[in-house]
Amino acid sequence: MPLIAELADGGRADAIFVGCGPGSFAGVRIGVAAARALALGWQVPAYGFSTLALVAAGAADTIAAADGALVVMEGGHGQWFVQPFAADLSPRADVRSLLPDAAVRLADTLVVGNRAEAFVERRGSGTAVPMLPDARAFAALPATAIFAGPSPAYGRAPDAKPMVASA
Repeated sequence: MPLIAELADGGRADAIFVGCGPGSFAGVRIGVAAARALALGWQVPAYGFSTLALVAAGAADTIAAADGALVVMEGGHGQWFVQPFAADLSPRADVRSLLPDAAVRLADTLVVGNRAEAFVERRGSGTAVPMLPDARAFAALPATAIFAGPSPAYGRAPDAKPMVASA
């Protein structure tokens, strides 16, 4: 927030766009909360997008040439977030959180993301494009990747379990 305040006009924008995850539980919640607060304070709309879609957008030309790709990102607890994208960057399925041995059964030849190299090595085939989310790729996101009412997308079930009441 202090860095935003240092921008011209206090960083004020006509709209706010925020990555909604999946990703770090705290990071996603803080980012979405900050974006929604700025939008409320500035009375501008807030929009969200998937972190995996942003990663795909960062490799847009490579994905188009390969007629699609699988984005594979670290998911925590030994799991990977995976989501296949078509050549036009539209998702071909929902985000899933899978253990690596289950993830490598997915068929895409081109694999993009921060776990791409580990994925291709484990599977023994494919082309890895190591990549992290990069805000500079935002312009390559298709309009269908942007949604109103941003809220956190965690990618897997919560780790916390409700306490059992004692008698």
